[in-house]
Amino acid sequence: MALGAQALPAGSALDLVRSLSPADLADVFPTPILLVDLADARPDEVAALTARRPPLVLVGVGPGAHAGAGAGAGAGPGPGPGADHPGPGSGRPSIPALAGLDVLLPEVLAPGDDVDAAVATLVRAVGEHPEAAVALVGLLRMAGRLEPLDGLVAESLAYSTLLAGGDFARWLAARPPREHRPVAQPVLTRRDGDRLVLTFNRPEARNAFDTATRDALVAALRAAAADDSLTEVELAATGPAFGAGGDLTQFGTAPDLARAHLVRTGASAGAEIVRCPHRTVAYIHGACVGAGIEIPAFADRVVAAPDVAIQLPELRLGLVPGAGGTVSVTRRVGRHRAAWMVLTGTFLDASTALRWGLVDEVAAPR
Repeated sequence: MALGAQALPAGSALDLVRSLSPADLADVFPTPILLVDLADARPDEVAALTARRPPLVLVGVGPGAHAGAGAGAGAGPGPGPGADHPGPGSGRPSIPALAGLDVLLPEVLAPGDDVDAAVATLVRAVGEHPEAAVALVGLLRMAGRLEPLDGLVAESLAYSTLLAGGDFARWLAARPPREHRPVAQPVLTRRDGDRLVLTFNRPEARNAFDTATRDALVAALRAAAADDSLTEVELAATGPAFGAGGDLTQFGTAPDLARAHLVRTGASAGAEIVRCPHRTVAYIHGACVGAGIEIPAFADRVVAAPDVAIQLPELRLGLVPGAGGTVSVTRRVGRHRAAWMVLTGTFLDASTALRWGLVDEVAAPR
C-alpha cells in the first residue's frame, strides 16, 4: 500500500514506523514525508517517533498549526511563547517533544495562512526532490550537536553526494549553457581605521558567487584574521543585489566530486568567518539567494535593507545548501524554519527575517 498525504495521530505514526523495515518504508512512503497530527499528541509518542530518525520528513500539522501560528512565527530565532508553552487543554505536546520534528507549522506560518496549502507545498517539494529532502533533514537533525566547522564538513559531504545524483543531473541537462563572466576584482577591499570593508563586486552578475569570488573572499578573511590592528570586518556588495547565489555557470563543472569536497571545506568563506577573531558585520540588500544569505548569516551581526528578498533555492536543483546554510541559517532561525525555507524555496522579506532572527536590524542602505 502507499500512504497518502494525510496527517496521522502521533501514536499511529509511531506504530507504523516501528513496524516497517527500511525497504518497506520506501514502499509505503513513495514520497518520503510523514505528517503528524499535533492534536492530542502525547509527548512520549512524538519523542519516540523522532528518536527513530526515520528517513522521512516529519511535519507537525493539525489544530496547533492554526492556533499557534501567530506566536510561533513572530518570536525571533526560537519558537515563540505560543509554540513553546501551549496552554492547558491545548492538546499539543511540550516543545521538547516537538523539537524533534523536521518542520513545525506553528513556527513558520503567520495568522491567516492556509495550512492545507502549506502542507501541499511541502508534499509536492519532497515528492519532486526526495533524495535532497531526506538529506536535508538528516543534516539539520545533526545541526545542534555539531560545532559549526564540523557542520560545514557534514554539509559538504551531503552536497557532493547529491551532485552525483540523478536529480541534479536532470536539472543540469535541462539548463541551457551560459557563459561565465569573470571580473578582475570580484571582491574589493577598503581599510577604514580599524575596520576592513570587503565588497562583492560582480554587479553585472548580481554578485553570483563563483570560484574567483570565493577564493578572493577567503584570502581577504584570512589576512584580516591575522591583522591584530583590526577590530571589525564588514561585508557589503555593489549593485542592486547582495548576492544571487552560486554562479550557475560553474555548477556541474567539477570533474572529481571527492576532490571538490576537499576544496569546498578547505576554502570555505563561512569557516573563515567563524574563525575570524574580529567582529563581523554584514550589510545585505536586494536579492540574497543561496550563498547570498548563507555566508552573511555567519556574521556576528546582519543588517538588512528594507528591500531584501531572501531565499534558499537549492532543493529545486536536487541539492542542499552548499555554502554553509545548514549551519549559519539554522543557528539563527532554528532547524524547523531552516527546513521550511529550503523545502519550500519561499522568499523571506525584511520584516519576517527580522522576526525570525535571520537578520538583526533592518535599516536603510548606507
